Amino acid sequence: MIHPLPKLSICALLAAGPQWVEFRTVRETTGLSDSMVSKHSRALEEAGYIEVRKGGIGRRPRTWFRMTPLGQARYRGHVAALQQLLQREPDQVPTPDA
Repeated sequence: MIHPLPKLSICALLAAGPQWVEFRTVRETTGLSDSMVSKHSRALEEAGYIEVRKGGIGRRPRTWFRMTPLGQARYRGHVAALQQLLQREPDQVPTPDA
């Protein structure tokens, strides 16, 4: 679920803390378009990895995101798996010919 780069980027940003992060901040920090943030955040929400809160400031609608405990655990597990891959000796990494 987290492996595609857009989702990984969103999770990396949200994993920094328990605070709510505004849609605009996610878009600007990840470099994703509005539609890509919406698409991937919806998938992460449906998987239970993030929470979405909608509201407004004045008359302008706003959307905020934050990681759930499940999302935090899955993100940490994914990062740990990536770190294990990086620590392998070159002869332990599977090659396309194998």
